[in-house]
Amino acid sequence: MQNSLRTIFHVDVNSAFLSWSALKRLQEDPGSVDLRTIPSAVGGDVKTRHGVITAKSIPAKKYGVRTGEPVVKALQKCPQLITVPPDFETYRAYSHRLMDMLFALTPLVQQVSIDEAYLDVTELVSPEDREGAAALARSIRASVLAKLGFTVNVGISVNKLLAKMASDFEKPDRTHTLYPDEIQKKMWPLPIGELYGCGRATAEKLRLVGIDTIGDAAQADPAQLRSLLGPKAGMYISRSANGIGSTNVTPEREKAKSISNERTLSEDVNRDNYETNGIPVIRWLVQKVSDRMKKAGVAAQTVTLQVKSADFQRYSRQSSLPEATDSPAVLEDACLQLAERLLTGTEGLFSDGVPVRLIGVGVSRLSEKKMHQMDLFEWADQQQTEDEQAAAEAERRKRQEKENLLSSMLQQVNERYGEGTLIRGNPHISDPK
Repeated sequence: MQNSLRTIFHVDVNSAFLSWSALKRLQEDPGSVDLRTIPSAVGGDVKTRHGVITAKSIPAKKYGVRTGEPVVKALQKCPQLITVPPDFETYRAYSHRLMDMLFALTPLVQQVSIDEAYLDVTELVSPEDREGAAALARSIRASVLAKLGFTVNVGISVNKLLAKMASDFEKPDRTHTLYPDEIQKKMWPLPIGELYGCGRATAEKLRLVGIDTIGDAAQADPAQLRSLLGPKAGMYISRSANGIGSTNVTPEREKAKSISNERTLSEDVNRDNYETNGIPVIRWLVQKVSDRMKKAGVAAQTVTLQVKSADFQRYSRQSSLPEATDSPAVLEDACLQLAERLLTGTEGLFSDGVPVRLIGVGVSRLSEKKMHQMDLFEWADQQQTEDEQAAAEAERRKRQEKENLLSSMLQQVNERYGEGTLIRGNPHISDPK
């Protein structure tokens, strides 16, 4: 009988946004301090110190800095905290490189967020070979650190729930296991709020009836849990607390929900210089966004134009397109219409004397590109591109044929008269002796 157990890994980047911001900073300035080694965080507006913390370093955690709290509160806990703005283009680039590495290891990779993924590695190491699984996990961690420069945790088990729980144990750069025979020792003593999928409100309800640990939930009457939390949530808590979870790793990458680019301007844009300084930036941003859409193979149906004023206030307008597209011409037309509403119109910012120092273009409601009937202009553009490619290929073949002919002539001359009879490309043939 075939063994139904699987070997499941959960790979989770340690402080992903902070780590990736630190790496970019070191690349741009090798002499700078590594943000991972000092109290630092990602989030908010660096100049105004508004917003919330989205990632923190381990030294910052020691001061009590928490993800999701206001930057102002974090600075009260740690006045020397260094904050940097989020950089999602960099984050996506590092995420893509990590997933490339994982997919090279096995095709059974399910990316569940920008910084984590499940792997089914049963074909590489059996569920019974725990030492082999641990060795493979160490190899993944070492490769990621050596090639990409950041650390990951790897959780190992027989299903996704337990692998995820294991990867959340001690950090950073650790391998942890949570096999079914380890549940009582490693998982049951944990507070109920640490059970994956148990939110804050659910944990509070459970604590009110004396269920303080995961072990308490595991041993509770399932009927009591269903009565307290509802049929679905109650059953989930009961099953999860006992280590029952899915083994289905669906191979896929996280699909981007939106694509955007923004640019800080060298000088403020107002009504007087909008045509010379504003419109070219919008066109450049549209082209960047369109290029990224084509690379991802997606089209968008919602377009957003965003600006930041000189006093750091953000404003935006968006519109829906009749159909999804990645055409820069269509996107540019939509953005310029949005700019008229947001900036140059009678109710726009420029009418109130508000200049802008940042412009951003974004698209959302993304979908996979589908075949569609081209209009005459699309057909002409494509035909021109194909003709240019065909002409270039014909020219390449022509040069190759000429080179082959000259090479053949040279070989024939050398075979008949000896080496060195062609001088500077002219057939100067001497009598053989």
